[in-house]
Amino acid sequence: MLNGNRCISLYRQIETNKLNKLNMKKPKIGFIGLGLMGANMVENLQKRGFELTVMDLNKDVVATVIARGNATEAKSPKELAENSDIIMFCLTTSAVVEKVVYGEEGILAGIKEGAVLIDFGTSIPASTRKIGKDLADKGAGMIDAPLGRTPAHAKDGLLNIMAGGDKETFEKVKPVLDEQGENVFHLGPLGAGHTTKLINNFMGMTTVVAMSQAFAAAKLSGVDGQQLFDIMSAGPSNSPFMKFCKNYAVDNVSDLGFSIANANKDLGYFVEMMNDLGTVSQIANATSANLQAAFDADMGSENVPVIFDYFTSLKK
Repeated sequence: MLNGNRCISLYRQIETNKLNKLNMKKPKIGFIGLGLMGANMVENLQKRGFELTVMDLNKDVVATVIARGNATEAKSPKELAENSDIIMFCLTTSAVVEKVVYGEEGILAGIKEGAVLIDFGTSIPASTRKIGKDLADKGAGMIDAPLGRTPAHAKDGLLNIMAGGDKETFEKVKPVLDEQGENVFHLGPLGAGHTTKLINNFMGMTTVVAMSQAFAAAKLSGVDGQQLFDIMSAGPSNSPFMKFCKNYAVDNVSDLGFSIANANKDLGYFVEMMNDLGTVSQIANATSANLQAAFDADMGSENVPVIFDYFTSLKK
């Protein structure tokens, strides 16, 4: 048993630790990319008391962020990096990420020693590792942390976050990631997050494309789509993805919030990743070709199950 003095000492230490945590200065965050997901992530961070510097081409969104308080706009990525302890990206493509990092007024020109860049987008792993090496040469770290769930989850700090990077850098930024994600996974070295996200999207989008063509084959053959769903959903093929495909093909309800354009980009990245690994995926090539064809048919803004319309329109 502890004596009275020891108990008092422990109590004081616990209270001191609590006070230190309360008084601990929050890191300054720079955030580039205020699309639907990024804007909601920023709102969540503002609600939690973080000071932010932001950038986006959409000045109306920037103005909304600044109006909430405790946020300023940077004139360049370099300026943003100079004023940030943690830099966050929620950008569209690897090409855009590289432009923001390597431009004349880019992140690399302004990042501070000890700062960390977190890429929340879906990028090519080889590009991520290259950026990470160049940041390390300047004494900065990098985490690739693609996201799962929706913008609504982002606003409430309930995202799924798939993080890659060395353990020390991950632990350094994990308290901030915990403010943004309900489930934060460390998957391995830098690039592991983007690799896992691409594998996940390859599997999911290939499933949606295949099931959409199954419903298209039924329609072209005169088979009732609802009956096909009832039969397939009674077996191991049943899944949420099947329901999304049925909802569009049978009920004309488009409720999978992921566009053909985004799926097309991600499958292209998966194909490139497989090439970088010295192998090939014929399945991914086929899925990518179908998504590209639907994109070329001006369907890029539609949700992925709408590719059903592309399949039913094909004629020899």
